[in-house]
Amino acid sequence: MSVAFDLEQVKFLEKQSWPFLEAYRILNNIKYKIPDKGYVLFETGYGPSGLPHIGTFGEVVRTTMVMKAFNVLSDIPTKLLCVSDDIDAMRKVPDTIPNKREYEKYIGLPLTSIPDPFGTHESYGHHMNARLIKFLDHFEFKYEFVSATDCYKRGIFNKELLKVLEHYDEIMDIMLPTLGKERQSTYSPFLPICRESGHVLQVKVVDKNLSRGEIAYHDPQTKKLIWTKVTDGQCKLQWKPDFGMRWAAFDVDFEMYGKEHYTNGAIYTSICKVLGGKSPVQSFYELFLDEKGEKISKSKGNGLTIDEWLKYAPKESLSLFMYVSPKKAKRLHFDVIPKFVDDYIRYLNQYLNESDLIKKFTNPVFHIHGENVPNYDLSDTNLNYSLLLNLVSTCGTDNKDVIWGYLRKSVKYCNSSIEENHLVQSMILGAINYYHDFVKNKKIYRTPNQFESSALKSIVERLKTLPENLYCDDNYIQNILYEIGKSYNFDMKEWFKSLYEILLGTPSGPRFGSFIALFGVKEIIELIEQKINT
Repeated sequence: MSVAFDLEQVKFLEKQSWPFLEAYRILNNIKYKIPDKGYVLFETGYGPSGLPHIGTFGEVVRTTMVMKAFNVLSDIPTKLLCVSDDIDAMRKVPDTIPNKREYEKYIGLPLTSIPDPFGTHESYGHHMNARLIKFLDHFEFKYEFVSATDCYKRGIFNKELLKVLEHYDEIMDIMLPTLGKERQSTYSPFLPICRESGHVLQVKVVDKNLSRGEIAYHDPQTKKLIWTKVTDGQCKLQWKPDFGMRWAAFDVDFEMYGKEHYTNGAIYTSICKVLGGKSPVQSFYELFLDEKGEKISKSKGNGLTIDEWLKYAPKESLSLFMYVSPKKAKRLHFDVIPKFVDDYIRYLNQYLNESDLIKKFTNPVFHIHGENVPNYDLSDTNLNYSLLLNLVSTCGTDNKDVIWGYLRKSVKYCNSSIEENHLVQSMILGAINYYHDFVKNKKIYRTPNQFESSALKSIVERLKTLPENLYCDDNYIQNILYEIGKSYNFDMKEWFKSLYEILLGTPSGPRFGSFIALFGVKEIIELIEQKINT
């Protein structure tokens, strides 16, 4: 689906939505014409040295968001390649695999030549690729998976590898100024794969034969001169030349990469052009930080994994986390999850109740779902993750049926749309897991002082006279709480903070009127009386 926009709308889209800004850059780069290959190619790269983490997901989902924006602007077909550099050598053993010490003997071997430590696939690299594919499929990405091992061994890169050999000196002129003096003396863009040991060798190329497509080097052990072809998987490229070579081989139109690649973008571009390719539109994203403010790493296993996030929240919330401010470093820790679930619900409600098409396109929900936004409208209920999390916490339960019981007894929540709502189902299970792992052992209830007890008694008195037809009117109940706090001259922020600490055992929480409407008026009266009389 493509839509025609006027100039003012274009400026608005570019300003309000970074995927549209990137999509317009691509259109300008291809001069609004269909590339010779017949489609616009988006690429993402993956290093399968460790378990796939959320950073990997971020690169794919953000690239997909740009594709969705591009498809609004143009009818030119698009394709996404997810390339795994699985022929790369293992440089150190990750902390996240079993039998770590045993795997030290495999350092230097290609990842697809190392046994699978988990015992499920033919190699370490194949296992990590399968984990990535499973994850990509779970999020229903439309992509083509590409193994670098296959590309090298099946000759898909042969044409470009021979060009690297042909333009060897030009590529060395690009690379050498970026290296230290010691590294300059041994550097080569080619990494031969030893026929005897299978290791990826970092050796100096001492001779070349372009007509035979071969290079020569001295064996590190025997010092014997070895000639090897640069094609058919007998060599691979260093990672920077490999980056530019892939762009030329696949005719890539867009690639988004982490900030650590940012300074290398010009190098990738220069190598691509030396090989006769054109530079794709490039964009970078900032790194993710763990709870200590340190960069997350596949080998360290710090930060959140994909599975961990999904244990506590709907997958859409993870996509939203990736959409927001990609060029700003963000903490990627468990405590950010509730906020992003609630923000997703808020954006979804706005999208479903918005009639202006331009505003729909700038809503993060469009970039998450494209044209297939689910009709899970919760705007009439005020139901969100924080509310459910506090309900789970107050009930102290790990039984989802108990939570559904509270929803079903309320006129506001007892309807088929809630029962069938994927978000609600996912939020309940996630809230139970989150409560069990992060809240249960950290709840600290505060005993009310005499002044607070008097205010709490006033709440009980008001609620006892509340007509049953207002039991689910969260706005009316919220006003009662506000009026009582005001009558006792509380600072409103401190007043509600006191309610959270005394009744819920947390310093903050959901809109309290909404919580009472869900938890139940009679139940909250009983809870307050229990706290007063403790």
